Amino acid sequence: MSSGAFDDLRISYGDRALTPEDLPAEPIALFRAWLAEATAAGVPEPNGMALATVDETGAPACRIVLLKGLDEDGFRFFTNYESAKGRELARDPRAALTFWWSKPTARQVRVTGDVRRAPPADADAYFASRPRASQLAAAVSPQSRPVPDRAVLERAVHELEARLAGAPVPRPPHWGGFVVQPRTVEFWQGRDHRLHDRFRYVRRMDGTWSIERLAP
Repeated sequence: MSSGAFDDLRISYGDRALTPEDLPAEPIALFRAWLAEATAAGVPEPNGMALATVDETGAPACRIVLLKGLDEDGFRFFTNYESAKGRELARDPRAALTFWWSKPTARQVRVTGDVRRAPPADADAYFASRPRASQLAAAVSPQSRPVPDRAVLERAVHELEARLAGAPVPRPPHWGGFVVQPRTVEFWQGRDHRLHDRFRYVRRMDGTWSIERLAP
């Protein structure tokens, strides 16, 4: 595709403003409001977020995961601790998140922060809430590792199901949650002519937040 062909992909964001008067003292309340609005507007999987980590060579790695919890401690997701992202976070427990809600809200939220494992009880509760097929897949998948073909995975699922004989699927010890405790949270409101509104919350040492406007 030539560079000119991308011109046809340009859209207008509208002129909805984000002003200092719209900003609460802490960012979680505003994030909740924006997520609720994206959900109400029918944005597909509004809890989808890009998770960026750093691998063993110092190179960035990024993938989409789903936000599955949010409280004053931070943004929570679940995964295989032995996956690439799990191993990367074990080596360097820092991460960045990006949420993107295009139409109709034209908003982006960026988060940077320190990462810790969620309590086992949280992982137990969420694992138990998942569909049984998802539990089985999580239990047998050597996530991020090479496999010869799909049949290997399907066979492992069938074998585990047969062994369980209808009993609940136990949460495997290598599967659990991470919490990203935010140090910065940036809110981006798209506006026409690329003169967007951007505000960044920065956590102070005492736990309160400073707010600064950024140029688009």
